[in-house]
Amino acid sequence: MKKINRILVANRGEIALRAIRTIQDMGKEAVVIYSTADKDIHYLDVADLKICIGGAKSSDSYLNIPAIITVVELFKVDAIFPGYGFLSENQNFVEICENHNIIFIGPSQSVMALMSDKSKAKDVMKEAGIPVIEGSNGAIKDYKDAQKIAKKIGYPVIIKAAAGGGGRGMRIVENEENLKNSILAAESEAISAFGDGSIYMEKFIKNPKHIEVQILADKKGNVIHIGERDCSVQRRQQKLIEESPAVILETEVRERLLKTAIKAAKYIKYEGAGTFEFLLDENKKDFYFMEMNTRLQVEHTVSEMVSSLDLIELMINIAEGKNLPKQDEIIFRGHAIECRITAEDPEKFYPSPGKITEWIAPGGGNVRIDTHAYAGYSVPMFYDSMIGKLIVWAETRDKAIARMKRALKEFKIEGIKTTIPFHIKMMENEDFQKSKIHTKYLEQKML
Repeated sequence: MKKINRILVANRGEIALRAIRTIQDMGKEAVVIYSTADKDIHYLDVADLKICIGGAKSSDSYLNIPAIITVVELFKVDAIFPGYGFLSENQNFVEICENHNIIFIGPSQSVMALMSDKSKAKDVMKEAGIPVIEGSNGAIKDYKDAQKIAKKIGYPVIIKAAAGGGGRGMRIVENEENLKNSILAAESEAISAFGDGSIYMEKFIKNPKHIEVQILADKKGNVIHIGERDCSVQRRQQKLIEESPAVILETEVRERLLKTAIKAAKYIKYEGAGTFEFLLDENKKDFYFMEMNTRLQVEHTVSEMVSSLDLIELMINIAEGKNLPKQDEIIFRGHAIECRITAEDPEKFYPSPGKITEWIAPGGGNVRIDTHAYAGYSVPMFYDSMIGKLIVWAETRDKAIARMKRALKEFKIEGIKTTIPFHIKMMENEDFQKSKIHTKYLEQKML
C-alpha cells in the first residue's frame, strides 16, 4: 500500500476542520474544497490548499463528483476523506475512486453495497446470525404487499427509506387506516432526499434505547470496538445528544453487544471505521440490528474522549495498510457527552440561518468544541444546520452532566437562534439524569 501524503477533504463545516487538524498533525497535506457559499469560511486558510468546487447548491459543489475527481488529478491527491453526509456513503463515488486508483478512506464499494440498502443489510445480518427486527424481506413491492406484511408482524410498524438515514423517509404507522398515506409520504420524501423511493417495513419497537457500537477494521482482518454510545435523545429520528458509555447496559448485555458488532464486521469483511446501530428493547436485555453506517459518525467524538484515540488518524492508518492496535491495548475511562449545537429555534427547531454577531465559547478542563463557526460567520441556508458540537468528559456520568450544563451556560451565541437552551433543559431533566430517555421521549414528554 502506498504512503498517503496529500488528502482531499471532500466535505465542509466542522468535520472538514476536524479532518484538516488530524491530517496536518500526522505530517500530511490537507487539500480542502469549498462552494461559493463557503468562500469566506476561516478554515480554508488553515488548509495546505483550497479549491472552489462550484456553486452554493450541494449538487453543484460537494456532490459534484466530476469536479472532485478533476481536483484530485490536477493537484496530485493521494486519498479522499469523505467525512459524513454528502458522498461519504455514495457507492458510485467509491467505485469511481477505485477505478481512478484514488484511495477512498473508508470501505470498498462492494462492502458498502452490502450495508447501504437498509433492507438488504438486514438480510445480510440475518445470514450472519445477528438479531434483527421482524419485517419485510427487502423493499416493499406495493400497497397490497405492505398490507400483508403489516398484518403478519402486527401494528405498530415503521416504514423506512431503503437508501436513507437521518430520519428521512421514515414513518410510524399505528393502524391500517394510516398505512397508505404513510407509504406515499415516505416514498416522496425518500425520492427527494436520496433519489430512491424504495422503502421497507419493520415491526416498531416501543420506547427503545438507541445504542450503537463504533468499530474499526484493518486490511488484515483485525476488528476492534471503541465502545458503545447511547444516542437515544432524538427528535424525529435525528440525534441531538450522544454519550459513551451507555450506562443503561448491564455488563453481560454490553459484552454481548460488542461481540455481536465485531462478529458482524468480520462477516462482511469490513475495512475502515463503521458503526453498527441497534435498538435496545424496554427489557434492557434484547437488542436488534437496525442499520450500519459505513462512515465516521457525527458522534465519534465521545468515543474518542473515553478511549483517548483519534479515529480519523486510525482511518488514515487503515487506508495506508497499517495494523490496528489490539483490543486489550485500548483503555476506556470515564464518561463523555456530546450536544449538537444547531442554528435552530430551541423549541420549534425551525432553521435559523444568519450572521453570528457574538461568539463566546466555553472552556475549562475536558471541554472540547468541534466547530467551524465564529463571530462574524454567516450560517448559510443551503446546508445542515449544525454549527458545532460541544463535548465534555468527566470521571463519572453525573460529573459529565454537571460539566456540560456549566459549559452550555458559558456558551454565548448571538445573532441567530441556537439549540443551547434546549440542551441546558435536557441536562436538568430528571429522566435524562437517570438515563430513562428513549427515542420517542421528546415527542411524548417535551415537544
